[in-house]
Amino acid sequence: MRVAAVLVVSLLLAAAPAPASGPTRSAARVSRPAIALWPIPFGAKRKHEMAEYSKRHYGRATWRLCHPHVIVEHMSQTSTARAVYNTFAPDVPDVELHELPNVCSHFVVGSSGRIFRLVNLRTRCRHTVGLNWTAIGIEHVGYGDGDALHNRRELRASLRLTQWLRCKFNIRVHNVIGHAESLSSPYHHELVPSLRRQTHGDWRHSSMRVYRRKLRHLGPCPG
Repeated sequence: MRVAAVLVVSLLLAAAPAPASGPTRSAARVSRPAIALWPIPFGAKRKHEMAEYSKRHYGRATWRLCHPHVIVEHMSQTSTARAVYNTFAPDVPDVELHELPNVCSHFVVGSSGRIFRLVNLRTRCRHTVGLNWTAIGIEHVGYGDGDALHNRRELRASLRLTQWLRCKFNIRVHNVIGHAESLSSPYHHELVPSLRRQTHGDWRHSSMRVYRRKLRHLGPCPG
């Protein structure tokens, strides 16, 4: 009888589900923040111009953004998200380098904390010389780094968006950079000699040290 009882218990244990060793796959995912779709026009003509731009600057004619390695934070130099949209939407030569297609970023974070996606994440945008081939661009409404860092709603939305993106694409925290840090990125690559040292002054290294520290406090991406 004892042998039979042991056999029954063994069979019941074998049939029982194994205890969870950690969070389920769905629970482990980084939640996607609320993102409003607000696409700028990016049709066949603009994609062709982006492919030609990529050929001139990176050596390969494609408009597609595949496996991004970098997230670049920007300040919009505007007071509203609408002004950012109005700057990016027309497909005209940009005012700084006078090239086509016009500049753009994939997202803009408003001062209220609203997040808008302007361009599909599978499409390259001109937002950072030397990195457009492999970088996601995020604009923040404001004129200086402090406008975003000291706006609780804007900063919280920015960090949630960046955390979701970096976990989605397996991007390390040190590859979340400010535009002013672009030249130090190991992924920086520019074929046009006159542009190899071109960068901007927004999101300085000191500001990004604060930003990356806050980003790390959100925790690691699920394994």
